[in-house]
Amino acid sequence: MAQAMKIAIVDDEQDMRQSISQWLALSGYDTETFARAEDALKVLGPDYPGIVISDIKMPGMDGMQFLKKLMGTDSALPVIMITGHGDVPMAVEAMRLGAFDFLEKPFNPDRMSDLAKRAANARRLTLDNRALRKELSDGTQIMNKLIGSSPVMERLKEDILDLGQADGHVLIEGETGTGKTLVAHALHAAGGRAGKKFVLVSCAALEEEALSKRLFGPMMPEDSQLPAMEEARNGTLVLEDIETLSEALQAKLQNAMNEQGTPAETRIIAISNIQEAGKTCEDMLRSDLFYRLAALRITVPPLRQRGEDILTLFTRLTEQFSEEYGCDAPKVSAQEAAQLLQAPWPGNVRQLINIAERAVLQARRGSGTIASLLMSDHEEMQPVMTTEGKPLKEYVEAFERMLIDNTMRRHKGSIASVMEELCLPRRTLNEKMAKYGLQRSDYL
Repeated sequence: MAQAMKIAIVDDEQDMRQSISQWLALSGYDTETFARAEDALKVLGPDYPGIVISDIKMPGMDGMQFLKKLMGTDSALPVIMITGHGDVPMAVEAMRLGAFDFLEKPFNPDRMSDLAKRAANARRLTLDNRALRKELSDGTQIMNKLIGSSPVMERLKEDILDLGQADGHVLIEGETGTGKTLVAHALHAAGGRAGKKFVLVSCAALEEEALSKRLFGPMMPEDSQLPAMEEARNGTLVLEDIETLSEALQAKLQNAMNEQGTPAETRIIAISNIQEAGKTCEDMLRSDLFYRLAALRITVPPLRQRGEDILTLFTRLTEQFSEEYGCDAPKVSAQEAAQLLQAPWPGNVRQLINIAERAVLQARRGSGTIASLLMSDHEEMQPVMTTEGKPLKEYVEAFERMLIDNTMRRHKGSIASVMEELCLPRRTLNEKMAKYGLQRSDYL
């Protein structure tokens, strides 16, 4: 059962504090009372799991000063101000300073309950958003698969959070192998439909008749599944390769979407995977369906734009494969790090996964190089390098960061062991870790 929302009641009059507390407690809130604003401030820190109801006129720190302190601590904390008759201008000023609303004495208890409910709902949404943002920054749960801290990945994570909280349909675009289906999972997990049904259908994997039946029915008595549109009701339906839908199925999908209310019972996330040069999803879909599906859009960045994320990903992948195959992960030289950063990665993350696994198998046999793997992935057996050069300093720093990260991970955060292996004095190691955003606590 969800924890009851807290309400802090601040009023110098004992009878008023008690009556408000009793009334709101009957409505299911967890109340706590304070006779002085100064005492309440000791409890009401950032991310306080509730709301505040405060009188304006109090001895010592008055309600207006109290409000300013609270807004300085957490500007999204809902504060309902109680004002006496004739103090409405002061209450209006409180609203300007950030108060959620105000109650004029004598007030109707039902009016207070209604305000408390609205304020509590607003607070719950704020705290949920913060928890999701923390999940993004910590890389926990499904978000830990979206590895990387490059600017394009940080923007992608923010887009996932923002669009996940929205309720419109979403179009995900990007090159093959960039992780578009993973982004669809993350969008579902970051929104209000998390925990509800998540249904994935590949439009390219089924013939038209079978796809029509899978999406819309009718299902035969022996079928154990519901049609996908119905199976995903109140949840999310992901349609991979949306551009492969025939004209007839596009019309059916448009009609099915029109029959839903607003917000839609079934949220649709469409994934476009067009390979033809010069073609777009908009070219392949009827315009009314395209604009309906593309109400919200996310473009997943290609691997070649993600900078040193490539080295971070490669390290994590080789660690996973080395554990799976029961051998040590291969060590990456400075030259190999530069080659990984320079490669154009036409297959994106999917290609990197393949290279990482083969690198581990090579290392287990004691032969081969990463350069040879990159070359063997290219049809003409030529070194695969991007045409966009980068300053030498960027390659050196990316390699240095990877080296410290790998060594810290291997020694589980032992600074002494890392200093010894890398022949670095403590001060230099600390400076470099600070420069690259590496924290010892992440490796313990």
